[in-house]
Amino acid sequence: MSSIEKLILLVEDNEDDVFFLKRALKEAKLSLPLQVLEDGQQALDYLSGTGPYADRTLHPLPHLIFLDLKLPYIEGFELLAWMRDNPALKDTPVAILTSSPEDRDQERAKELNAKTYLVKPPTAKMVLDAITF
Repeated sequence: MSSIEKLILLVEDNEDDVFFLKRALKEAKLSLPLQVLEDGQQALDYLSGTGPYADRTLHPLPHLIFLDLKLPYIEGFELLAWMRDNPALKDTPVAILTSSPEDRDQERAKELNAKTYLVKPPTAKMVLDAITF
């Protein structure tokens, strides 16, 4: 498997949280390609291969998605539900990365078959636990 096949997609609208995930990846000694999208609509376009993301050689499907819940345009759970209804994406591992420790959010993530539920900020251990190759 080439490294491009191990692309990580981060859907996060907060620059500080993007920084924290990049730092956690570095501390975990993982140098995988990372694509950052700032809102749920961009993520939907990327995952469906539409608009500026139509070329799959430039924008391959990710190996793992770190997904914030509170996003502009399309919220995280709405995007995750759409993915689970899409045959090409239903098995894509998704790690919820959120500031919400709410039980109801954790239950909803479990219902939508999220791989893991992480409360920000991410640590190297959290990232390593989420990434399995």
